[in-house]
Amino acid sequence: MGRPGRGREAGWDAAQIATGCAAFDRALALHGRGPCVLQAGIASLHADEPRDWPQLAALYGELCRLTDSPVVALSRAVAVAEAQGPAVGLTLVDRLDLDGFHYLHATRGELLRRLGRTGEARHAYPKALALVGDDAERRLLERKLAGLA
Repeated sequence: MGRPGRGREAGWDAAQIATGCAAFDRALALHGRGPCVLQAGIASLHADEPRDWPQLAALYGELCRLTDSPVVALSRAVAVAEAQGPAVGLTLVDRLDLDGFHYLHATRGELLRRLGRTGEARHAYPKALALVGDDAERRLLERKLAGLA
């Protein structure tokens, strides 16, 4: 696992990011490979623009192996979709047992939309809407669904 880059996004606290990067560098130097080190690497990569999707997918894959978390597997599927295309990501998403998790259905809807499979996406977004609790996320999903018309 290599050291992620150090890009920054507007509004982020540069001093805190630098402190986090230094801690991550130390963990790598000490050959840290546990879940916390992987999560720090993932967070560091998400702070970069453009994002290194192949490296994110690799770190999420390693974190999946350590945690066996279906939610982490969903995050890995998103990174894989960005790195290798929506069809590959959708294959991974469809293997997950997260039917009661709105992010699964929202992700399916987005990947199906990107693949031009709007009819199927029209079925995925309402499933996400039925499960979402946050008003801002609800509005976003409603806009995505309306955009399929």
